Amino acid sequence: MTKIVHAQTVLPEDVLEQLKKKTGESTTKDALAKAVEHYLKCPYVHEDTFEKKLEEIIKKKKRA
Repeated sequence: MTKIVHAQTVLPEDVLEQLKKKTGESTTKDALAKAVEHYLKCPYVHEDTFEKKLEEIIKKKKRA
């Protein structure tokens, strides 16, 4: 069973509005949850250098 906890953060209002717009969510809770889920799953977040990220993006575009 997954344990659920309550977490809070302080954000400037304009940053929160940008996050809602970017995630396509209308509520703070859903926008934050979507952003955290994306961060945890995104393979580019944990790479060491920007160059590695850029190379992977270029490879994917060449395949498409």
